[in-house]
Parts: sequence; C-alpha cells; structure tokens
Amino acid sequence: MRVDFMGDFHEIEIRRLKVTCHIGVPEEERALPQQLRVTVKLSVGTPFHTMGDEISRTLDYAALAAAIQDLSAARPRRLIETLAADVANLTLEFPVVSAVEVTVEKHILPDTECVAVHLRRERGTV
Repeated sequence: MRVDFMGDFHEIEIRRLKVTCHIGVPEEERALPQQLRVTVKLSVGTPFHTMGDEISRTLDYAALAAAIQDLSAARPRRLIETLAADVANLTLEFPVVSAVEVTVEKHILPDTECVAVHLRRERGTV
C-alpha cells in the first residue's frame, strides 16, 4: 500500500548555534569578538520517508553548523542583517536545501533578551 505524502513539509532545524564574530557599527564594537546565536530552519527537497535511513540522502547538519561558525568568524561585519544574508547564501549551497529561514540573535541592548533579524530565502532568489 502506497501512502501519498504530497502535503508534507520536510524541515531540519539547527537552533541557536553559538557563533563568534567581530560585528557592530562602531569600530570599537567590532574590535572584540562577540558571541551571537544563529538558527537555521531548512526545507529539504527529499521527503523523509524516501531517505531509506541513508545519511547520504539528507543534510550533513554537523558540516553545515561548522561551516556557519567558520563563515561567521571569517571577516568582520557591521550588520547582523549581513551575517543573516551570508548564512542564507552558504546554506543554499548544500544541494538538498531548497529554502532556508535564518535568525541571528545579538545580545546588545540592555533590558532585552536580544535583538534578532529574520530572513527567508528560497533557492534561485537573491
């Protein structure tokens, strides 16, 4: 018996990954490394039920997490919005990923938990 899963959404999420980067508008703020949190929610093109329990048919999320950490540390940025766009572009380089939602959290303002930016990008869009 075949079950039709056409309405399923297939997503993988890496939640609140710690990244270290030099970021901030004032030069003094960028001078010291800061810890941010990055969440990526990935839509994958391969339905989970067709993966056959084969790791080669899904996303290597450990490799993606390490790549996001490396990207974050690679160069200074002024805006967390720029980091979010860079993370989205990197994530869409993984062939199994068809869309990504990125959240970057910065713990900078007093009396707040964080400032966060959100970005959703689909393959083929800029």
